[in-house]
Amino acid sequence: MRKDGETDEETCKFNDLALIKLDPEEAKKVNPSVPKSGGPVGVGTTAKGQQVYTYGSSELRLGIKLRSPKSGVTVERSPGGWSYTVYTLTPGIPGDSGSAMLNRKGEALGVISTLAFLGKPGSNGVGDIGKELAYRAHGFGDLELARGTEKFRASFLGLG
Repeated sequence: MRKDGETDEETCKFNDLALIKLDPEEAKKVNPSVPKSGGPVGVGTTAKGQQVYTYGSSELRLGIKLRSPKSGVTVERSPGGWSYTVYTLTPGIPGDSGSAMLNRKGEALGVISTLAFLGKPGSNGVGDIGKELAYRAHGFGDLELARGTEKFRASFLGLG
């Protein structure tokens, strides 16, 4: 990004989103719903202390599916708004990167991108999907979130 002239520190540090373009016919075969919880229902935000939900399926979980769906809480948002710090019952670990993070309404906050070892150990960094989709420096046209085909249910963890 710096090679392309971006100078904002947070934009370079937290704008960590990979995009693919699907043929419209192939896109019809993809279910963008989050396993177990459904959604996302759109793009949203979160604030300190609010509930968040995710589903990771890292091979490091040794196939134990009970460790995959999880809820947690928002700890903070970065000063420039490009990233959230969240704690979940078990943190997102290597292999969970790219997993969706949803707020209590089932709106997409972003995707898990980091696992902290210092500062707030065991927390995850989650890039703000709204800001990432709106970022236009690389010549993409209008981007939008693919909404889930299944209704969002926080009850998948017995939480609502």
